[in-house]
Amino acid sequence: MDTMRERFFAVTTELLDHDPRLAVVLADISTDGFAPAARRHPDRVVNVGIREQLLIGATGGLALAGMRPIAHTFASFLIERPFEQVKLDLGHQGVGAVLVSAAGSYDWPAGGRTHMAPGDVALLDTLPGWTVHVPGHPDEAETLLRHAAADGDSKVYVRLSAHRNDAAQPVEPGRFVTVRQGRRGVVLAVGPMLDAVLAATEGLDVTVLYAATVRPFDAAGLRAAVGDHADVVLVEPYLAGTSGNAAHEALADLPHRVLGLGVPREEHRHYGSIAEHLAAYGLDASGLHERIASYLW
Repeated sequence: MDTMRERFFAVTTELLDHDPRLAVVLADISTDGFAPAARRHPDRVVNVGIREQLLIGATGGLALAGMRPIAHTFASFLIERPFEQVKLDLGHQGVGAVLVSAAGSYDWPAGGRTHMAPGDVALLDTLPGWTVHVPGHPDEAETLLRHAAADGDSKVYVRLSAHRNDAAQPVEPGRFVTVRQGRRGVVLAVGPMLDAVLAATEGLDVTVLYAATVRPFDAAGLRAAVGDHADVVLVEPYLAGTSGNAAHEALADLPHRVLGLGVPREEHRHYGSIAEHLAAYGLDASGLHERIASYLW
């Protein structure tokens, strides 16, 4: 079975064949994955080398020229390192692009802290107008990538990870999916956190919502799910509490509580596998069960 990143290569290569407005901009990462596309479209697959600020600058230039650019590298190099260019060359210039990351919060721990980006979505939250997709399965990644590529001149971030769920959900950009219904609160699982949330809440009388799109935040979907019992737990695969303000705004006229679970601000300096990081952060099924049950009961 392919990964989200491999699906990204295949889908984007196909889209390049059919849409002359699309271009891909790389910074050495994933050049092998786009080698066939580069041979067929050498003028629309551009590798700027290990120059992440130029990656975004070139992306902005292509957008100003009327192209629909797709920029790709690891999340820490796509959002954090060239953040000034994201702010100015895209946002300030009033142009859109599709930024597609890999490596998530801790997909490649051997790369060290430089290759970890648990704060990427929170950082983008400081800028207006961004759509943020966090798929939890390659099929969802394909759906959201196709939508993003065709989405006019919008600014879209697609966060890919090796961490994934076993099955895809019927995602629709900007809408939460109700996976399980209950009466004692709502647990919102984001992207690849769904499987662990379902295991953690087995036997608990809670509604489980699923989000593959977190910005814009589906306030109406959350409101419909909470009913009269507005206790909400957010389970996100990046910085804990990133969507807390959005949840509070959605429930502003209701008495409510919101618990944000995710990657802590404190840095774990002993790096391990994805599973080991999840356990260390309390984001595996057993850790989530304990935290969710103690909060809602």
